[in-house]
Amino acid sequence: MRRRRLGGLHPHAGRRRGDGCLRSRRSERGSAIVDFALVSVVLVPLFFGVLQLALVWHVKTTLTSAASEGARYGAAYNRTASDGQQRTAAVIDDVFGAGFGDHVTAADVSINGQPAVEVAVTAEVPVLAIWGPTITVETRGHAVKEVLP
Repeated sequence: MRRRRLGGLHPHAGRRRGDGCLRSRRSERGSAIVDFALVSVVLVPLFFGVLQLALVWHVKTTLTSAASEGARYGAAYNRTASDGQQRTAAVIDDVFGAGFGDHVTAADVSINGQPAVEVAVTAEVPVLAIWGPTITVETRGHAVKEVLP
């Protein structure tokens, strides 16, 4: 049994195929470029901000590792705090290059009554990737000295 529509007309009678579709396509033309521009204004700075945060974090953890290694080296039997300072500077130069602006100090200290070595590193890290204004990153490494009983 065939159904008849009210009025007996086909719902698309009198319209040419694609008329409405063509008008809506023309009105949305170029909208992808505008969408891209609007989204890029937010996403590009966000991306570079996360990238910069990762760079500063990498520098900080590398300097902490170098300071800790230098402190352990200087705390070894028959070594001095200045040996630890030299070792820390050498590790930093190996990782970041000789031109990296860092300041390394080492001192004999006491930790809970035990003789120890403390190595402190201060460096300037550029805020805008490899240029621009800098921020100061400070870190320290400690190690208890080895002594003969």
